[in-house]
Amino acid sequence: MTDMKYLITGGCGFTGSNFATRLLDRGDAVILLDNLSRRGAVANLNYLQKKYPKVEFVHADIRADFDKIVRLMDEVDAAYHLAAQVAVTTSYKYPKEDFDTNALGTFNILEAIRRSERKPLIIYSSTNKVYGGMTDVEVAKEDNRYVYKDLPYGISEDKLLDFHSPYGCSKGVADQYVRDFSRMYDIKSVVMRQSCIYGRRQFGIEDQGWVAWFTIAAHLGKPITIFGDGMQVRDVLYVDDLFDAWDMATKNIDKVSGKIYNVGGGPSNSMSLLELLEMLEKLLEKKIDYSFDEWRPGDQPIYISDIRKIEKELGWKPETTPQEGVKLMADWIVANSELIEKHLASK
Repeated sequence: MTDMKYLITGGCGFTGSNFATRLLDRGDAVILLDNLSRRGAVANLNYLQKKYPKVEFVHADIRADFDKIVRLMDEVDAAYHLAAQVAVTTSYKYPKEDFDTNALGTFNILEAIRRSERKPLIIYSSTNKVYGGMTDVEVAKEDNRYVYKDLPYGISEDKLLDFHSPYGCSKGVADQYVRDFSRMYDIKSVVMRQSCIYGRRQFGIEDQGWVAWFTIAAHLGKPITIFGDGMQVRDVLYVDDLFDAWDMATKNIDKVSGKIYNVGGGPSNSMSLLELLEMLEKLLEKKIDYSFDEWRPGDQPIYISDIRKIEKELGWKPETTPQEGVKLMADWIVANSELIEKHLASK
């Protein structure tokens, strides 16, 4: 994958800036596309431009700057489409903005690739929320977490889509458009239905990025609210492990084009909200105060990815345990407390 040029939409966000760092460190050419509307985006851009003076930045909006995006597609070999509205709660408040960003924005990216001469491959960052509330899946309680009664490996890609929120709908629409543009227009693509991604440079907030938010709030002494009973379980995936999956898919694009993969920590890297708080108390050596509130609409009591398909077809599996990953993230948060507090105060 050397001598390639990459476009990262949402390149100044959490995953985008981290992935750009990986690519730039190994000498690849990178174009960052971002409208800089998200928390921490400007700080991430400043960080990248200072560390990598040759990185290209294009200030653009995937909803509106179509002609600019078409031109960019003729410059790159691969596009990683990460730009999105990412919070379920925000989608309830602003469903049109959510649709325009996630559904229309993704359509614009695909249409730009279709019209381009170069036709770069696309890796699309989708979500487990396309599976909806999964009320048909039997769940039980075990200690301080929920468990699947009959799905020891988690949810597979064969699970029917059921969205269950404006966010799920907009990402689901985009998810399927990527797959069908690949089939209809011979665009090389892979859809990654990602679970709970966390890591350094994540400016988590209460509505999105719960692993980062709990860690930030615990370190800074901010109030923590658990919506539900705290036994909700997610399979968490450290950001570097996600990038390994992207790299493998890119390297093997001729083999996996048109495929959809569930990409998360899997059963062995799952934890509940209460388990994370217990882990943070030990890691930060402090008692953490938190309160409870009502469940949020559409919140899954448990989601764990069945990652056997991507392991079989690409040889990928997570390498970072939650204990290792949370410590790495916590170390970054502690070292950047002033930066984080600045951005918390700006919203």
